[in-house]
Formats: sequence, C-alpha cells, structure tokens
Amino acid sequence: MNKLIGLIKYIHIHPLLWIVIGLAVLTAHFLELSLLLLIIFVHEMGHAAAASFFSWRIKRISLLPFGGVAEMDEHGNRPLKEEVIVILSGPLQHLWMMGLAFILYQFSYLSEGLYHVFIQYNLMVLLFNLLPIWPLDGGKLVFLFFSLKQAFPNAHRQALRISACCMAIFAVMILLFSPLNLNIWVVIAFLLFSLYHEWKQSRYIFIRFLLERYYGKDSEVLKLKPLVVNDNELVIHVLEKFQRGYKHPIIIEKDGKEKGSMDENELLHAYFSEKNITTRIGDLIFAY
Repeated sequence: MNKLIGLIKYIHIHPLLWIVIGLAVLTAHFLELSLLLLIIFVHEMGHAAAASFFSWRIKRISLLPFGGVAEMDEHGNRPLKEEVIVILSGPLQHLWMMGLAFILYQFSYLSEGLYHVFIQYNLMVLLFNLLPIWPLDGGKLVFLFFSLKQAFPNAHRQALRISACCMAIFAVMILLFSPLNLNIWVVIAFLLFSLYHEWKQSRYIFIRFLLERYYGKDSEVLKLKPLVVNDNELVIHVLEKFQRGYKHPIIIEKDGKEKGSMDENELLHAYFSEKNITTRIGDLIFAY
C-alpha cells in the first residue's frame, strides 16, 4: 500500500490538459472527459504499480491532452517476464473497471447512458493500446516477441519497422472512415513523433542497454548463450549480437578453428573503459 501511495509523487499533468479541461467545461463535455481521464489514469497506474512491485525506476506518470504514459528509467535488462507483466498490467485494468461498472449498472448506481459511455471508452482505450505501434503497449509486446530470438538492436529495429507499417495502415483507415476527427489526427501526430524519436535514438538506446550490462544492473540470472565470432570482426559488431536474457561467452575463431575466448564483461570493459571501438576482437585475446 505504501508503494501505491508513493506513486502519487510521479504524477505529472501536462499544462495543455488544463486547457482541454477548460474547453470541456465550456462545451458541457466535462463528464465525458472526466470518465476518459479516469480510465487513462487507472491504466497508467496499472503499469506503474506493476513496475513498482518489481522495484523498477519510475520517472513519471504523465497525463497528456490525448492520453497518458508511464515512463520508466529501464533500458532492456529487466527479465522479459517482468516486462510482459508491466506492459499487460495497463490493459488488464480495463477488465475490472468494466466489471465494476456492470455491477453498479445492475444495481442502478449507474444510469444506462453513463454505463454505455464508460464501457465504450474502456474498450476504445484498451483496443487502441493493443495496436502493434510503438510506444503503445502492443508495440512494446512486439519488441519483446522479437527479443526472444534476436539480438537487441535487430529486435528493436524490427519492432519499429512493424510499428511504422501499422501506423501507415491506421492513418489510411482514419483518412477513409473518419477524416475530420481532429482528436485522432492529434494522436496520430503524437505516435508518429514518438516513433521517429525512438528510431533516431535507437543507437543511444542500444548503448544504454550495454551500459547497464557493463555495470551489472540486470536483475536476473542470465542463461549462457555462447557467441561464435570471427577474429576479424570489430568489437562493436560483436556487441550488436548481444541478446536480452542471455549472458554471452565469446568464442573467437580464425580459419574455422578456435583462437581464444572472452567473457562478455571483458568485451564491455574493452569497449567502454579502454575505448576499443574500432578494434578487431581477435586483437583483444592476449590483452585479456
């Protein structure tokens, strides 16, 4: 309970949201907006509560004019099962909210109109967040799916490519069926900006992933997955083969024969501490 109460300090309300609230009051849509904000707030608190349970570093819980976001200061080294739970803890909130609304409606504590609006908003937020578009929950699940079999940077790029394709399809559908809905176009603009920003920051995100491994901030016992590499490969190219959920002994080969081996921590040390950025990995064998 103390952890849940402690989440309040992370709540941040975007200044533009106050303008939206003011317009809702003037246009007699305050009740509908309040319901939508309540649903979004509970959704994001679901993410934050699960993250807090696993002792994740929470940056803030933002309520925006067109949605919300729970920002975490984590960079890909948490157990995949934890990430799945944190991601799904948002959408799962809609189930109990709709269940509670149904009970209240059955006992006449909610009017029929208010009940149907509440259910409609819940389904809208739930289904929208499950779209395979970054940074929505569905897009994050796609990233985790690719992370099961692919190296971190490859999985990240694949998730962003799929997000871009789905974003284009979604935009075309809106153009065909609801071209004058300004609210949806604002959301689309936000998603496009987020997707573009994530793509531009992909290298930085990968380096943060490596840094956390280097400083030992991963919280799970990793499975061993040896990486067999050629001695002519650059250090950075070997690091780009690192995969979430695994610790990588490096087996170095030359002409098909084993030349030596390294621990991944030795390779990370060579990259970050000794700045061996363009060095061939074969040249590091005798140094370690």
